[in-house]
Amino acid sequence: MGDMNEPNFLSRAERLQAVLTQAFAPVLLRVVDDSAHHAGHMGAAAGGQTHYSVLLVSEAFRGMNRVARSRAVHEALAAEFAGGMHALALRLRTPEEHERAGE
Repeated sequence: MGDMNEPNFLSRAERLQAVLTQAFAPVLLRVVDDSAHHAGHMGAAAGGQTHYSVLLVSEAFRGMNRVARSRAVHEALAAEFAGGMHALALRLRTPEEHERAGE
């Protein structure tokens, strides 16, 4: 039997958190599985784990525009998209931007 920390034993949300933490060293990271809200829609698998919302606050985004931030996250998660993840709603901020957002 494998180690419970191996990727095959983690939910997609846990894998997303692990990859994003390693890639961006966030000061805040929230990953929410929104798949249930998309049941019956294109790209929604019966078992879920296809649609996610991510709030990622990181110094790594300093000096990057919105498109560059999104590209960086999509590149980091390419394996998840290849493995059946369909959609990602992203809020990508620097700590100062997050503070101004008041969340």
